[in-house]
Amino acid sequence: MTRQQLIQNIKNKKSFLCVGLDSDMSKLPQCVLKYDEPIWEFNKRIIDSTYKYAIAYKPNVAFYESLGSKGWQALEKTVNYIRQVDPSIFIIADAKRGDIGNTSKQYAKAFFETMDFDAVTVAPYMGKDSVSPFLQFEGKWVILLALTSNEGAYDFQFIEHDNEHLYETVIKTSEKWGGNTDNMMYVVGATKAEMLSGIRQIIPDSFLLVPGVGAQGGSLAEVCKYGLNNDCGLIVNSSRGIIFASKDDNFDEVAGIKAMELRDEMKSYLNI
Repeated sequence: MTRQQLIQNIKNKKSFLCVGLDSDMSKLPQCVLKYDEPIWEFNKRIIDSTYKYAIAYKPNVAFYESLGSKGWQALEKTVNYIRQVDPSIFIIADAKRGDIGNTSKQYAKAFFETMDFDAVTVAPYMGKDSVSPFLQFEGKWVILLALTSNEGAYDFQFIEHDNEHLYETVIKTSEKWGGNTDNMMYVVGATKAEMLSGIRQIIPDSFLLVPGVGAQGGSLAEVCKYGLNNDCGLIVNSSRGIIFASKDDNFDEVAGIKAMELRDEMKSYLNI
């Protein structure tokens, strides 16, 4: 998917919502557990009720690969179904990969060719040669971890050297790896929204994937205040706050309502 296609879909739907498909077996509603493929059934119902309001979906791969081959099958069916329902939707593999070059190349083939994702999250710790293989696929995106929303982010990401935090160094250095605003975006947690203004000074035009709105306590208003640019430039993810908003038989209807409410709030902030 090109940058312009992504922007156009944001304009069409008046939304920059990403629904995180963190489909944890231990949290699924009882009504789907009777199915042979409960995660697939759950995902299908969530997608049916939310796709009108979302411009992206982000399955967290851990919840699928932990189930072995059945989990991978559910993931593949989920991606294929999203493509059928709305081909314009941006699909992110939240996999946080990153390894030596030949290994990263295989990860990239797995998610971009075999599974047909539009983007994959990548950890930058091993440097350029671990990220470059992901940048070789036309129309595909690398989403580099920059400033995450977890408590442990303070262990490394805020280390200072020459008056610069490590996460700022990561952003500035990675821009030289062959990535650009058409194939690389960055993860910046919503719980660090006040940092977005400084990040926007470094990368004013890049898209940012922002997790942490909803169950993790991030504020959409704050994210938009500091992070929006002329092309929107944001993909804001909500996972548990939408998909696990209810455990009743009508969980999908409730998820749709939550997604619509978040989309409506986003619409009020959009300037495109």
